[in-house]
Amino acid sequence: MRALVHTGPGDLAWQDLPDVAPPGHGALVRPLAVARCDLDSAMAAFGLFPGPYAVGHELVGEVVEVGADVDLAVGTRVSVPFQVSCGTCVACRAGRTVACTTYRAPAGAAYGFGERGGGHGGAVADALVVPHADHLLVPAPAAVGDVALATLPDNALDAYRAVAPHLAERPGADVLVLGGAAPSIGLYAVAWARTLGAGSVRYADHDAGRCADAERLGARVEILDAGWPRRFERAPVVVDTTADAQGLVCAIRSTEDAGVLSVLGIVFGEASVPLLEMYSRGLTLHTSRADSRHHLPAVLDLVATGVFDPLVVPVTTVSFDDAAEAWLQPATKLVLVRG
Repeated sequence: MRALVHTGPGDLAWQDLPDVAPPGHGALVRPLAVARCDLDSAMAAFGLFPGPYAVGHELVGEVVEVGADVDLAVGTRVSVPFQVSCGTCVACRAGRTVACTTYRAPAGAAYGFGERGGGHGGAVADALVVPHADHLLVPAPAAVGDVALATLPDNALDAYRAVAPHLAERPGADVLVLGGAAPSIGLYAVAWARTLGAGSVRYADHDAGRCADAERLGARVEILDAGWPRRFERAPVVVDTTADAQGLVCAIRSTEDAGVLSVLGIVFGEASVPLLEMYSRGLTLHTSRADSRHHLPAVLDLVATGVFDPLVVPVTTVSFDDAAEAWLQPATKLVLVRG
């Protein structure tokens, strides 16, 4: 089996790995299209997690083999949640598949993170083993193409869960997005906010190109010359994708009293936050991985019914065969397509 393997900072190469077979409750999935997550670039460029491991965790695929206990049919096109969960533990039965107690790992059980993700393999490969297939795999809507589907299990979904529940509670609320290290997620957040009826949508970033994309998506933009300011005009719904300690504090101070801040950019290292101010103003700060299996059906439905188009965020498509060269090249959203 061929897979694209991260061997060290900045090093990727195709390698032949042992063939894989599904367990009785699992399926073997052939990836049809794989999207590069915003974190994937940093992981491969800087070696955030030790290799070697096969890369990639955002995908749509085709079921090519199933275990004896699986009802899903061979040939089914499926959307694959990037986190691995069992569907039967207490957390999964309560709808918290992100907190599955059967599958645990230092970085959370997931594809494309090597041993830090539990050693479940990567999506840029000839095949991927998916355990508990009847629970994990979600049949893909026939009307949605492979490229669009590949973008959904992590980044587009991550932005959805940072915006949709809060706009449902506060219809017409203003949304502020701080862009940066998670480039596609910030733009998806703008697109979701506009789609789901936000009042005003504002976007701030240091990158002129991303600001132009955000403006095209309907946001009022502010291009920053230097660091993050103390705060922006406050909004009740704020999304922070900066992965920057200063950006995080700015996002906190830019959240309206009793507002909610979703932190989707990972700050590696320590960050000093104004806890007393947060307490006094009644802020809610939420940070976590997106719960992929939990939110995926709703996101697929919104895409399939034409409510949301993930391809409004710029996508660069290349073939699987060019993946080793393309994986570290600049692109807002890179999608590998099998020929």
